[in-house]
Amino acid sequence: MRFTFRAKIFLAALAVAATALLAATFIIAQELQRAERASIERRLVDQARLIAELLARDPPTLTDAQLDDEADRFATLVGGRITLIAADGLVVGESTLDGDQLARLENHLQRPEVQTALTSGVGVLARLSTTTGEETLYAAVTARHTRVAFVRIGEPLTTVTGQVQRMSSRALLAFGLAAPVAVILAWLSSMVIARRIGDIAAVADRYRAGDFTRRKHDFGDDELGTVANTLDAVVHELGVRLDELTRDRARTEAILAGMVEGVVVVDHEGRLQLVNRAAQAMLRLNDSSRSRLFEEVISDPDITRQLAQALEGHAVAAQELSLTPGSGRTFVARAAAVPSGGGGAVLVLHDITDLRRADQVRRDFVANVSHELRTPLTSIRGYVEALLDDPGTPAQVRQFLEVIGRQSTRMERLVTDLLRLARLDARQETLDPTPCDIAELFEAVVADLQPALTAKRQQIATVVAANAAVVSADPAKLHDIVRNLVENAVNYSPEGTTIRLDTEGRGAELAIVVSDSGPGIPEGDLSRVFERFYRVDRARARPGGTGLGLAIVRNLVQLHGGRVFVENRPAGGARFTVLLPVTPPSSSPAA
Repeated sequence: MRFTFRAKIFLAALAVAATALLAATFIIAQELQRAERASIERRLVDQARLIAELLARDPPTLTDAQLDDEADRFATLVGGRITLIAADGLVVGESTLDGDQLARLENHLQRPEVQTALTSGVGVLARLSTTTGEETLYAAVTARHTRVAFVRIGEPLTTVTGQVQRMSSRALLAFGLAAPVAVILAWLSSMVIARRIGDIAAVADRYRAGDFTRRKHDFGDDELGTVANTLDAVVHELGVRLDELTRDRARTEAILAGMVEGVVVVDHEGRLQLVNRAAQAMLRLNDSSRSRLFEEVISDPDITRQLAQALEGHAVAAQELSLTPGSGRTFVARAAAVPSGGGGAVLVLHDITDLRRADQVRRDFVANVSHELRTPLTSIRGYVEALLDDPGTPAQVRQFLEVIGRQSTRMERLVTDLLRLARLDARQETLDPTPCDIAELFEAVVADLQPALTAKRQQIATVVAANAAVVSADPAKLHDIVRNLVENAVNYSPEGTTIRLDTEGRGAELAIVVSDSGPGIPEGDLSRVFERFYRVDRARARPGGTGLGLAIVRNLVQLHGGRVFVENRPAGGARFTVLLPVTPPSSSPAA
């Protein structure tokens, strides 16, 4: 059976009122019973004392028969059972017994109420009477009579219980009269509360229907009104924020629809929540894919792996891939976890086909031009050397030829570096790792650059740590790495300075550190010095070289599976650090 809220309030109020009334009735009945019992006990004690006082005024020469008559007379006056007991416990008067029956009564000195009266003057006790066989309430007091030492009054408990029950009946009558009043009051209170709850429910229904306009409501100023007013304010604020979220969502959807990048959003369970039009075209999805698991609708294993790793909370690196084999289109996929809003992941797809084509055209152009320039440069150098070898060449012509020779040599080095970068970009360089002695490597590099060092009066200090004396690497490529870094340090260090070459072991990596004493590198240029042809400010303008040495160093280090970075020394100058893995990648084209 389903009850309305008003019925529930009424029944709850009625239950509370009824419980309170019953508890009050029970407590009052108990108190009345105790009060009535105490009143009866006091009455019996008072009557016993009155009889003892009357006996004290009687002549001391009364016989036992006369005392028994007195007990009968007193019983008639007070309406109870009167027992007169001598100091030795002999019963000398009993209102319910006469003659021989009185003589046969046992000694009453050991009766509990008599013993209590003997010690304290008054004894009250309810017990089974050995004389009448009934449950009786006794009250015994001491008397100042020559023959009677104790006066005892007894009243059957049935009489006492009847009086107490009459008090309980009155309490039940009071409960019966109060119950209808409680019902009426409960009904009225439930009606008032139900009306207020109904008003609040009507406002809630309006909010549920989408009408968040705030109207004037009088919910009262009590606790219920306070809660209703607070909820009304909260819902109104939620309505305002919902409108803002709706507008923001519409703007977001418009932005995503106009993006050329593909965007895929999945929830924490991996179900598709949003796929813009670009992603639908890239992944060949449709609107029916919404709310389905991404593994069911996305067939590319690289994308599903990225989304799975992002949902697990892992950092996912960007990856180039071709979604349609043979189409020639290249995409970069980046997946990231969504830490808030219930979790999930976002995948962004960038179409970099045009960038890759332009980069390939640039690489092909550089490789072709470098290759074509190499042949005429070789011829120019050959003729210049032939003219210089002729002893009849005039001095001024010889001077011009030397300039031409130096510049052609520099152009040939530039072409050689460009061709090497082209091979690295085309992944044509391979590794041939073998154990390399670092000390021997440093000696070979110093020997190669000795003329430049002598010209600038520079020195190279080498320190090879015991745990970094040997590394497994391609000897020729490692020689080129160190030579380019040291040559760069020679070019930028002032005359008469010392360049440091150090190695140290760092766990699974070996570090080669080249430190110079030059002007250092501006902070804004530190991240770009490894770009080809990049120039920093005038304080570190390139004094010589092709400008491709550091770019070649970075590519060769990456070919070994390592990394290189540069920082400024606190004392001045730059410090280049190459970190190589103890075990390099196997011989394979550069990745």
